[in-house]
Amino acid sequence: MARLHWLEAILPLGIIGGMLCIMGNAQYYIHRAAHGRPKHIGNDNWDMAMARRDKALLRQAQASGN
Repeated sequence: MARLHWLEAILPLGIIGGMLCIMGNAQYYIHRAAHGRPKHIGNDNWDMAMARRDKALLRQAQASGN
């Protein structure tokens, strides 16, 4: 029985791992519900500037009727 002493750690580690997964999924679904799309990972200032530029170009193209 002494060989299985590591089994005592499985339940707490499973609970901790499960809670981490639940918290991560909760953040994903809350962000998706609030913003209507998943969070973009790794966006920096350049990516955000390019997204604003793309939106402006699309609005300009729609306004001109092309």
